[in-house]
Amino acid sequence: MRKIQRLAAVGAMAALTVALGACSSSETPSAEPSASAEPTSAAAPTSEAMAMGDGVTTIEDIFGPACSQVPTEGEGSAQGMVDDPVGTAASNNPLLTTLVAAVTQANLVDTLNDPAATYTVLAPANPAFEALGQETVDAVLADQELLTTILTYHVAGTRSDAAGLVEAGTFESLQGGAVEVGGTADAPTFQGIGNAEPATNLCGNIPTANATVFVIDQVLMPTAS
Repeated sequence: MRKIQRLAAVGAMAALTVALGACSSSETPSAEPSASAEPTSAAAPTSEAMAMGDGVTTIEDIFGPACSQVPTEGEGSAQGMVDDPVGTAASNNPLLTTLVAAVTQANLVDTLNDPAATYTVLAPANPAFEALGQETVDAVLADQELLTTILTYHVAGTRSDAAGLVEAGTFESLQGGAVEVGGTADAPTFQGIGNAEPATNLCGNIPTANATVFVIDQVLMPTAS
């Protein structure tokens, strides 16, 4: 895909290999959950979610080191996101403001909010975009085809929880490319074709009305640079 290769010429593709560590800002994911974290925990997904088989999770199944940064009340809370389709739910999550802007720019909100569809969404957190550098982000946002290609690489047309993804070993994206899934159900990893290192889960098994969401620490690329 020549447009992806052209992005590399911007000079910031190296940033795509950056694995994000702990973030000091209260608005960015932290590697350490707070002691009073609600409504989530860093524990492994419950057996209930694993037994359901359809990828539908509950609030009790949410896990990961950044889950403590999800609001505990209001539309952006775990409870507030449950009944909203994924495009709307993401727009209320403070970890995903840059992703939501990109989805809006690509005119994908209605697609993600389709009540007749089910999805699994790998949602890069704000620091994942910051690691690319503003010049690269601006270049992607200005290229509708490229932006759509990258965003749809993070979405699967079936709904899976962490255990299901790890068992399958592959995340088959709407873009057409595959993401390799590794690790374990309580610590899944996601290897993009164009990423030097796999992305890790920051907060996963998040239920919305039509999707299961995993907030991850990298932007995945569907082709090698």
